[in-house]
Amino acid sequence: MFEILEKSGFMIWPIVVCSMFSLAIILERFWSLQVNRILPKGLVSQAWNLHKNRQLDNKNIAVIQKSSPLGRVLAAGLTNREYPREVMKEAIEEVGRQVAHELERFLNMLGTIAAITPLMGLLGTVLGMIKVFDNIAKVGVGDPGQLAGGIDTALYTTAAGLVVAIPAFIFYRFFRGKVDSIVVKMEEEALKMVDIMHGDRVTEGEGA
Repeated sequence: MFEILEKSGFMIWPIVVCSMFSLAIILERFWSLQVNRILPKGLVSQAWNLHKNRQLDNKNIAVIQKSSPLGRVLAAGLTNREYPREVMKEAIEEVGRQVAHELERFLNMLGTIAAITPLMGLLGTVLGMIKVFDNIAKVGVGDPGQLAGGIDTALYTTAAGLVVAIPAFIFYRFFRGKVDSIVVKMEEEALKMVDIMHGDRVTEGEGA
């Protein structure tokens, strides 16, 4: 493997670095985008029970806020629970945009890696082919096997670029879809809390 890297020219090394960044981002996003960490179950019911028992003070709101990204969104509304629905929703939406931006962390970098690594590979191949044809111009065709070997070596960077880019693009689209799904669910939970606080919805078990 190291021999192939050594033969592939200097453009292979940026591709290798991109592959390491890509792997690190993928592992970090798998860890950070666990649904149970972002959207813990029962958080809206917990907030409502605290409110109903007159225990929803600043200390308990802070606990909810620190519990998860959803808790941050809910805490923004809870802090403004004495104000009209529109004020609660505006506070929730403002914090929700911040949380959504944080959930997308590193995804732009992953998408960039997916886009540029094939170009890096192509550039490496073009530079390799230029070198091959430059040798032909100087010494002639010579040994056809040696010529084929030079072209083969030049193509390594294109293959390497695609090997890095394809998984990076797949996981980029996967994580984008997951973030979108989480944000929609977060909005649903936040609006549920607003409705409950303003008496437009009952919690589970309180219906007729």
